[in-house]
Amino acid sequence: MQRLIPALTRLPRPILRRREDLEPGSWTTSHTHDWAQFSHATSGVLEVKTPQGNYFLPPARGILIPPGVAHEVATSQRTRMRSLYIDQAAIGPAPPRCRVLEMSALTRELLLAFLDLPERYDLDGPDGRLAVVLIERLLLLPEVDFALPMPGDGRLKSICAGLQHNPEDKRTMAELAEEAGMTERTMARTFVKQTGTTFGEWRRRLRLLLSLGALEQGASVTAAALESGYDSTSAYIAAFKRLFGETPGEFFGHGAK
Repeated sequence: MQRLIPALTRLPRPILRRREDLEPGSWTTSHTHDWAQFSHATSGVLEVKTPQGNYFLPPARGILIPPGVAHEVATSQRTRMRSLYIDQAAIGPAPPRCRVLEMSALTRELLLAFLDLPERYDLDGPDGRLAVVLIERLLLLPEVDFALPMPGDGRLKSICAGLQHNPEDKRTMAELAEEAGMTERTMARTFVKQTGTTFGEWRRRLRLLLSLGALEQGASVTAAALESGYDSTSAYIAAFKRLFGETPGEFFGHGAK
């Protein structure tokens, strides 16, 4: 289901808050803003797509999108999305790339409090001071690596899109390269040049990032492993811990099995 983008030419206040409860299969067309955007999911997993790569946001992680960066937002499951539109003057200079940030308990509580304020909050009163503190805390959050770099070559993009829709695909790089009309060597060299990672590592990262959605919905680790193309649950858990630094159960904190 396509979501409509708010038709805004300016923000009524330095920060505008948004609450959205998204249905499975929700998506937006590619668009840009003249302001920064911070979004996170209180439940479900968001995927933010940009020309440079895709970003996956399970709960407790948020993304800061700089002004002018083209992006799409999609979700494959029911998701509660909470966002802030932030005026450039309020956030200051920002790197020209998206950053996934680890939400702290304090920042999460500040954000929840801000979401309850009126849209045109009093800039000079307690509400305005809360907005200032919230931005200060957001800018202190540590960055985490939940990005999936995307190649620019059309043939490689087609391969990557196919694997995103079917992470269980077992075909080798040689088979995929032949189908795309290139040699395995050309594919390997071009992939590293355009993404900064090997195809094998990219594929492992894709499978693990896509598995976050199943785990967040309460799927067992075994089911998530099989859906991600892993034949062994232990191999999946080991790969998950190498990428995220925690086992699936530790990551979500709900005792996934």
